[in-house]
Amino acid sequence: MASAAEQARAAAEAAARQSYGRLVAYLASRTRDVASAEDALADAFAAALVKWPETGVPLHPEAWLLTVARRRSIDQQRRRAAGEAGQDHLRLIGEELEQEMAREKFPDERLGLIFACAHPAIDAGVRAPLILQAILGFDAATIASAFLVSPATMGQRLVRAKARIRQAGIPFRIPEAAELGERLSAVLEAIYAAFAEGWSDPAGAESRRRNLASEAIWLGRLLVELMPGEGEAAGLLSLMLHAEARRAARRDAAGEFVPLSEQDTLLWDADMIAEADALLQRAGLFDGIGRYRIEAAIQSAHAARRFTGRTDWAAIATLYAGLMTLTASPVIAVNHAVAVAYAVEPATGLALLDAIDDARLDQYQPYWAARAELLSLGGDFLEADKAYEIATGLETDAAVRRFLQRKRAALAAR
Repeated sequence: MASAAEQARAAAEAAARQSYGRLVAYLASRTRDVASAEDALADAFAAALVKWPETGVPLHPEAWLLTVARRRSIDQQRRRAAGEAGQDHLRLIGEELEQEMAREKFPDERLGLIFACAHPAIDAGVRAPLILQAILGFDAATIASAFLVSPATMGQRLVRAKARIRQAGIPFRIPEAAELGERLSAVLEAIYAAFAEGWSDPAGAESRRRNLASEAIWLGRLLVELMPGEGEAAGLLSLMLHAEARRAARRDAAGEFVPLSEQDTLLWDADMIAEADALLQRAGLFDGIGRYRIEAAIQSAHAARRFTGRTDWAAIATLYAGLMTLTASPVIAVNHAVAVAYAVEPATGLALLDAIDDARLDQYQPYWAARAELLSLGGDFLEADKAYEIATGLETDAAVRRFLQRKRAALAAR
């Protein structure tokens, strides 16, 4: 039987997974001070780990945390406020919070906070990281790793962005239609970045990721509900659902990596794929086309293997070619080259790989894995071996690294 301390910690971790962003959004929407809201909530979690082992886990842990956090937040504001007017304002905030907590419920302000983080007054390069921290509770080090900057630099950027929200009085609200478009791309990017972070932990073994894939899908559903006429929001949700539908097939019973082309389609979630395809069809009803709709279409083409038993590489290559017209991403160029190799011949795809001029690919494992595969298919086993060696050295996932080592060993046996 778990000890009182273990039960308290488990309850606190569950509350963090389920409600961190909602709690921060609610607290910050009253003061427009995201940093103070995060600090107050951190104090509340610390207090819970002290109090709950003594008193037991409360019936409504989130309500308990919010009550403690809002008291901390009001204390912080009181120390800053000057004059009776400031005290009156704080008392009104406190009374409002008390009334809502008495009803043991509080409104969901996450979407307003998301768009505040994507406001034009916030530097474009920090909007997505800010959303990831404020809504999902990422620490600066994790975000820094995803965005290829140092933790200290990312921490400074986040601090400045939060100060900007407070100083500029940026409202926590959903933008009007006229200003929605310019901030939507940052919101979509942040949601997809959150999904990708969770997707990189296929077994859900790292608690710090807090089931991020599910959180991102939740945010995607909320955007689709909010903007039923926005094709890219539907496209993003379709893309995430297609990927999530294959989660159970990405590792075998022993935990070994299984590439998409070898996955058992019976393990794919048919209901999730059907929902993803319905969203993709819905997205196609609207004018214009964007990155997420095309990427969702690519995943839908892969999913069609359930019925046909084969992958339509020609269609996938065409879709990647279209995606390349929208982005200058070398990652897309690598994927396009692979699709062409399977649709036409390995030499054609290899020529496209060679034509990509981007030094960043030197440290990009999928580039070297793709190069090794195409060289192997073309019969150049010596160069393929060298490429597999580089790919294996760059890979951080142990299961994928073992997969690459097996591919290299099979090559040597030939």
